[in-house]
Amino acid sequence: MATRPNTQLVVQAPQALLAAPPRTVMAPPQAQVVHSSDDDDMSAEFANMIDRSVHYAMSRMTLGLSPAAVLEAYFDWLVHLAASPGKQSQLAQKALRKWLRLVRYMASLSRRPDCADGSCIEPLPQDKRFRGEAWKTWPYNVISQAFLLQQQWWHNATTGVRGVSPEHERQVEFATRQFLDMLSPANFIFTNPEVLQKTVSDGGMNLVRGFWNFVEDYERASNGRPPVGLEDFKVGANLAVTPGKVVYRNELIELIQYEPRVKRVAAEPVLIVPAWIMKYYILDLRPENSLVAYLLEQGFTVFIISWKNPGSEDRNLSFEDYRKIGVEAALDGVRTIVPDEKVHAVGYCLGGTLLAAEAATLSRDGRDILATMTLFAAQVDFKEAGELTLFINEGQVAFLEDMMWQQGYLDAQQMSGAFQLLRSNDLIWSRMVHDYLMGERQPQFDLMAWNADSTRMPYRMHSDYLRQLFLDNDLSEGRLRTDGKIAALTDIRVPVFAVATETDHVAPWRSVFKLNLLLDTDVTFLLTTGGHNAGIVSPPANSSRAYRVALRTEQDAYLDPETWYAHMQPHKGSWWPEWVHWLKQNSSGETDAIEPGGGKLQPICPAPGTYVLQT
Repeated sequence: MATRPNTQLVVQAPQALLAAPPRTVMAPPQAQVVHSSDDDDMSAEFANMIDRSVHYAMSRMTLGLSPAAVLEAYFDWLVHLAASPGKQSQLAQKALRKWLRLVRYMASLSRRPDCADGSCIEPLPQDKRFRGEAWKTWPYNVISQAFLLQQQWWHNATTGVRGVSPEHERQVEFATRQFLDMLSPANFIFTNPEVLQKTVSDGGMNLVRGFWNFVEDYERASNGRPPVGLEDFKVGANLAVTPGKVVYRNELIELIQYEPRVKRVAAEPVLIVPAWIMKYYILDLRPENSLVAYLLEQGFTVFIISWKNPGSEDRNLSFEDYRKIGVEAALDGVRTIVPDEKVHAVGYCLGGTLLAAEAATLSRDGRDILATMTLFAAQVDFKEAGELTLFINEGQVAFLEDMMWQQGYLDAQQMSGAFQLLRSNDLIWSRMVHDYLMGERQPQFDLMAWNADSTRMPYRMHSDYLRQLFLDNDLSEGRLRTDGKIAALTDIRVPVFAVATETDHVAPWRSVFKLNLLLDTDVTFLLTTGGHNAGIVSPPANSSRAYRVALRTEQDAYLDPETWYAHMQPHKGSWWPEWVHWLKQNSSGETDAIEPGGGKLQPICPAPGTYVLQT
């Protein structure tokens, strides 16, 4: 375990976190008046502390989800459903039709085991639970079909109820789907034919192995140890091994500059800003899939930010601190080493959101230091941010704030609960079946090792982010303030390259696409196959990806996402060469490569540095 540098950031605490100071009230000379304001303040503060402590205790059992927010949504749905006899009648008819459909299916099994007459219900394309051949045998085909019909009925029941707010409808539909997924016949021994076959063939030893897998996983989680198999992946040994040096360090970041691989490089250096909730090395996993190494080979000078893993002492770090002490300080460091050139700035996920705020600030202040801006799976508008917004409302944010208030930060495990629920079948239940019922272990790989190596988020910064960006959408609507002044996206004038991924559950591509509406500059939008992480880590060698790309200038008419998708022809292969070609088009020429520090800054230590090793 790395030792943290002996540095500390001092930030003015927000007033909301401080106890109200005692107020002294001077009574008039002619009468002694006793005021109870001090007692009232102390009583209110004490009550507030009790409430926060209770909410913190509740959050440990609910994965950080607010029970009040869920109950409010269900109450809204139930009240309006109770007052909708037409909807009730429709649901009753649907239930009867589905029951008759199941009966017909059962009757046809003796004649058409494959149900070729079309009476079966097909699972959604992403639902892989019942694809095995064993599920086509009796009685498991009936069990799976009955479950899917029931799941479809509940979707109809929780949607389309007049009067229910759209937010509550989405929450109820999502929560109900999660509950049904938990009760799926695939999750239980006696209703899963594949598990039963495995149990018979292994003489029950699969269940014994699964039990000990569960015990081992529980013990590791309780002691804060990584999942089984991840001990084979070590940062600096077989992950994040691209040679480089930490050339700058402050209370929040280490700035890494990589050693050049060619003698002549593009004049403008590249600075990568990863999200503060992730370790930077997702873009430098192994040599064969490292975007950093690929950029070096293509002739670029590459810098990257490595964020500190904050603790309780960092609770008052704000979103503005991350912009100034993070992105702005890194840009200053890069321009100290390469003083006469602009910078190709790159932001990934939340790092892209932060970079967009910084780019707007630079343009507003007349600091023309960026050559281009690239955003990987990054949103600047959060009105349609997918199912993740189901966890972001006033009640949920207040609940999260109380959870973070107790410890000063949002822990990585607490944060991962919401992300796992977005893909519960893939990330929770299928893993449970595979590891605990089948008694097998899935082989680990580098991306999984990185995914298990998350960082914490400080109390104030995460609260700022949730309220200013998710709840209020201040960045896209022109209300976000930096250095006390409005930072407007329309001020950005540098060319922008935006990458989105088709199956992204964190930054849905249609939400990322809104950059075409919000920026008054040339935007090259690229949509690649894959998800939030695997779609970005897409090396050219043996790539199975495909992508669509188009440039929109200020003079071009706007196309909505569906029209854009229909008109843009897919290209096979990785999108990395397309982006590098764009970077070179927007570079001013070549210059001699420089070693880390460039003689301007003294390297502090070798890459990957010390902050990335903090746990």
